[in-house]
Amino acid sequence: MQDDLKQILERLAAGDIDVDAADAALRELHLQPLGFATIDHHRDKRCGVPEVIYAAGKTPEQVVAIARTLVDRSGHALVTRADATQAAAVRGAFDAVVTDERNRTLLVGSAPELTGTPIPIITAGTSDQPVADEAELTCRALGQPVHRISDVGVAGLARLIARLDEMQNTGVIICIAGMEGALPSVVGGLVSVPVVAVPTSVGYGAAFGGITALLGMLTSCAAGVTVVNIDNGFGAAYNATLIQRLYDRADHD
Repeated sequence: MQDDLKQILERLAAGDIDVDAADAALRELHLQPLGFATIDHHRDKRCGVPEVIYAAGKTPEQVVAIARTLVDRSGHALVTRADATQAAAVRGAFDAVVTDERNRTLLVGSAPELTGTPIPIITAGTSDQPVADEAELTCRALGQPVHRISDVGVAGLARLIARLDEMQNTGVIICIAGMEGALPSVVGGLVSVPVVAVPTSVGYGAAFGGITALLGMLTSCAAGVTVVNIDNGFGAAYNATLIQRLYDRADHD
């Protein structure tokens, strides 16, 4: 961005462009209109995390166009909640695409270097893995390493206790569970760091598509648990990454 700004000022000083053209170019460094979308190129500078493409409701062509704009500016783009047609369009348009197993989350372009302390991503069961996949790829798009701890739900607490040492020396934990959503409360009672809980839409009828898990997590008696929306692996990863960056910064100051 600094190089782009310098080039605009140099062209203005040399008389290659007038003030109006320079003004338009400077505005485009911040907000780039595409007609159907306006790209916020400064979000990473304001918020520490760049804009992410939420694919639901967009045409495959729109997803590709937004991704190309972001990749051209920053080198990579993250696409979440893509359907099969959107995912195929993205894979066909770019050489470098990393996806989860279900092709719902896609990291396009050059993946950022992973730095910092890995965030544990804990799942209660295998059925929760799609949400964990979204959380992991989101973290990777933000340059944040992760450590997966899978299938340690409350139906067999010995599995969780056996891996408790893997939940230490971190600034935050992502904990994903469906059914009654009890796992984050248990984890929250065992660790000294914030737990970002993610209810999933996994469970039989009375689970109500994740509402039971959501309410269980919201009413957790473990004070260190905070909750994102149902199946929101992206939101959990976003918040956990910001917390982990503070933890790593404080650890090195």
